[in-house]
Amino acid sequence: MMPPAKKEVRPSSRGGRARTPAFVKNLRGVKNWKEVSEWLDWRGIEDIECITPDQAGVARGKMMPSKKFTSNTSLALPSAVFMTTISGGYPEDGNGFHYPEDDGDLKLMPDLSTLTVVPWEEDPTAAVICDLVHQDGRSVEFTPRNVLKRVLAAYDKLGLRPVVAPEIEFYLVRKNPDPDYPLTPPVGRSGRAIGGGAGYSIAGVNEFDELIDDIYHFSESQGLEIDTLIHEEGAGQLEINLRHGDPIELADQVFMFKRTIREAALKHEIYATFMAKPIQGQPGSAMHIHQSIIDKKTGKNIFSAEDGSETEEFFHFIGGMQKHVPNALVMFAPYVNSYRRLTQAASAPVNNKWGYDNRTTAFRVPRSDPAARRVENRIPSSDANPYLALAASLACGLIGITRKIKAEPPVLTTANADEIDLPRSLLEAVDLFEGDEELCALLGKSFAATYAAIKRAEFETFMEVISPWEREYLLLNV
Repeated sequence: MMPPAKKEVRPSSRGGRARTPAFVKNLRGVKNWKEVSEWLDWRGIEDIECITPDQAGVARGKMMPSKKFTSNTSLALPSAVFMTTISGGYPEDGNGFHYPEDDGDLKLMPDLSTLTVVPWEEDPTAAVICDLVHQDGRSVEFTPRNVLKRVLAAYDKLGLRPVVAPEIEFYLVRKNPDPDYPLTPPVGRSGRAIGGGAGYSIAGVNEFDELIDDIYHFSESQGLEIDTLIHEEGAGQLEINLRHGDPIELADQVFMFKRTIREAALKHEIYATFMAKPIQGQPGSAMHIHQSIIDKKTGKNIFSAEDGSETEEFFHFIGGMQKHVPNALVMFAPYVNSYRRLTQAASAPVNNKWGYDNRTTAFRVPRSDPAARRVENRIPSSDANPYLALAASLACGLIGITRKIKAEPPVLTTANADEIDLPRSLLEAVDLFEGDEELCALLGKSFAATYAAIKRAEFETFMEVISPWEREYLLLNV
């Protein structure tokens, strides 16, 4: 880290009083280290959280006093942090993965454009998202933020810039410290437990007015912009839509939104969960991703021709997704629970079809004017790491563009009732992922080997648990 330069005191036109620079009022981010100290001082910030997403999207990092942050301090994390399973274990060596014997440190490099306050902390606290580099300055290939940057660099070489807009669904549930008991819907302001079937219900949203107010206030304090918020079909299930923009910025926002929503819910003595299928009999939670591609020279959407019709690149992008998304499913559905969401005759697709405004397809093309033409990937679940889900989705589309993969004809009817085109289990998804050499090369072979090893280890941990179904049907019958 570099220390900031001394403060520049600008004379005011009124006497000798210093004028407050405009940048100190930024809700999110500063340009350089020179601006950091003034931004922190103006807010009276005492502590800094230096955080980065691990493979699961969990915030890892270090906290320190703000004065130490602005001094010449070097920050590091063990490389093992990014090889850890969701339960805290470590994978076995094999299939291209080798655990580093020295468990050497990786350097945290703060991205100052992400500097923001942490509004739920009692003491004045700020947070900054960090990238990871090796001690010699090389980018670390297997960390999630760097994986997404690698895919974006491949687009940049072709003079292209992706634009994305995620939609994140989640459930509010009653506090439940005992994992042996099923999750249940929370009690709203009416005093009654929330029921299902409240899709787009304003009354359903109003049941949690105070909590939602906190979500908005926390988000506004961090410079996070919510486009819309709705009540979904599930009991206590909400959805937040974010405005379209740069993939790194949007992945950062989803990463921060998840923390924000959980903290707001805890303030009201309930849980917010991004599990793909938290409650039996209720709909699953998705993270739909809207994608379009911009020509950097012209600033125009390459999915639309001058006359407003679809371009070859549009169909090739879809073709790439149809061919490679099934192989990338482990990045969209990363846990055993994720596959409980992917069921037939549901709004969560189990196919690799596409269609115009067809919600039963994996890849939906919403109705829009030509400039806003986009492809919605409806497969990812909300438990996915946003950096990895965006990286995988954009990578599949890019392979389609570069290889000129032809899309199948669009589906005009229900697409989710008959065929199952996707893996039905985590291990099957890992096998397909490892077998797609082109996809793994684009994402980074080091990442692919690490991620696959983690997922295999998580499956083995899951298999150690005896479920209620087994006790119910096998205990006295077999």
